[in-house]
Amino acid sequence: MEITGKSKIMFVLADPVDHVRASGVLNAYFTEIGEDVATSPLAVRPQDLSHVVGAIRLMGNVVGFGVTIPHKVAIIPLLDEISDRARMIGAVNFVRRSEEGRLVGDNMDAPGFIAGLSAHGYSVAGKRVLQIGAGGAGRATALAIAEAGAAELWISNRDAARGRALADAVQAAFPQTHVVSGSAAADTFDLIVNTTSLGMKPGDAVPVDLSQLPSSTVVYDIIVNPPVTRLMEIAHARGAVTIGGKAMLDAQMALVGAFIRR
Repeated sequence: MEITGKSKIMFVLADPVDHVRASGVLNAYFTEIGEDVATSPLAVRPQDLSHVVGAIRLMGNVVGFGVTIPHKVAIIPLLDEISDRARMIGAVNFVRRSEEGRLVGDNMDAPGFIAGLSAHGYSVAGKRVLQIGAGGAGRATALAIAEAGAAELWISNRDAARGRALADAVQAAFPQTHVVSGSAAADTFDLIVNTTSLGMKPGDAVPVDLSQLPSSTVVYDIIVNPPVTRLMEIAHARGAVTIGGKAMLDAQMALVGAFIRR
């Protein structure tokens, strides 16, 4: 792609940046729709986040930036405004910069997650779902699963207290879904979702035991890189349908494009 002085610039703030694929996907998307927008990862240490955000406010050709691990929560107090959705989730993953340098945050994880499922012809309505993880992305997916009408949602997290807190928050927001925290056998669910970082690195533990997984279960790992995690390999070997994080990422592109054009 050709980047000129007329190009609009976006960043993706992360630490580290070697796992970041959003910039490549965004560049491909903007090229496809004919938008002169270029995106690049920025390696930003947590202690430098406020300085970088302050500098971005002064960059006249920057229209926004993505936010990923470990900045999705820490970015919030550095912004001028966040959407109701981001406030409910408690995390931001995209920020729009106005011409005056005003920064507005939103979270595309929840709608992107559901759209990724829909693209594979799957709905969570009336289903039993096991979610692994209760971090920033996990909060977004849990709220999205309940909002989409799941009958039951189990949240399993290494920090049990954090898992219970998320379950309580989701239950309060969406009382029609039965929300539980704690460990559970994977073979009793219609959908299993991994929202942890386990699987990004070679040698990572598999986040849930799939030894008894039935082929009717769908396994959705929101990790983008690698595109096929060990969890997905095991599920596929057992005949289950698997969905990788690229489905969620791809679904967010149109949302991001519309967001920065407001």
